[in-house]
Amino acid sequence: MIPGDLDNVPKNQYRHGIFGLKVSAGSQDGAAAGQMLKYNANEDAEKLARKINAIQKYFIQESRLGIPIIPFDEALHGLMREGATAFSQSIGLSATFNPDLMKEVSSVIARESKLRGIRQILTPVVNLASDVRWGRTEETYGEDPFLTSVMGVSFISSFENQGIITTPKHFLANVGEGGRDSYPIHWSKRYLEETHLIPFYKAFTEGKSRSVMTSYNLLDGRPSTSNHWLLTDKLKKEWDLLYLLCLAARGWKAYL
Repeated sequence: MIPGDLDNVPKNQYRHGIFGLKVSAGSQDGAAAGQMLKYNANEDAEKLARKINAIQKYFIQESRLGIPIIPFDEALHGLMREGATAFSQSIGLSATFNPDLMKEVSSVIARESKLRGIRQILTPVVNLASDVRWGRTEETYGEDPFLTSVMGVSFISSFENQGIITTPKHFLANVGEGGRDSYPIHWSKRYLEETHLIPFYKAFTEGKSRSVMTSYNLLDGRPSTSNHWLLTDKLKKEWDLLYLLCLAARGWKAYL
């Protein structure tokens, strides 16, 4: 974690700022390490908020460009921090068929995120669970585009109403044949329009999401992280949306 007066990392190496929004930590010898905000079991909400404020102050006041950071975290069914409430997994919440309950749950998660200083969450997963063999099925709201859309909007709106950026993922169709995660897909555009694209469209137009995360896979042989049809033709031109685009962690491997 940086700056150095918090984690004994030479902060001069960050005087020119950082690239992107993923704030990475540096080790004591200057080498790259893990994420800035480590999962410390002894760190309560107040300590985390103070830590984020100190980091923010450093980048605004001491880095060359003074560009503030956007602290983010995972909050699929509860913020992944000590003392935060863990609710049922997404598939369980979806099984209630109760969007009002989902909104109550997500409102609590949003409040617990905001009081810790988190301003963006890398959720929800609005991919469709098209194969139960997929290892991330429990993160979804099921296989139905309508139910996924309704639950996704209910989840998203609670965060956006409290000023926290939501990041629906993974754009698009992150599960391939046989339930293989991040596997290449070769589905027709018509099929995608009638199924997998619907929850994302609703997330932007009704939930008011301000970010989106690309998927790891290939769509018709082209990486989703740089797929012109998905990101330019669909997202930007047809849907008339210009949002913060997050690449999935290690999404560059799709090029290999």
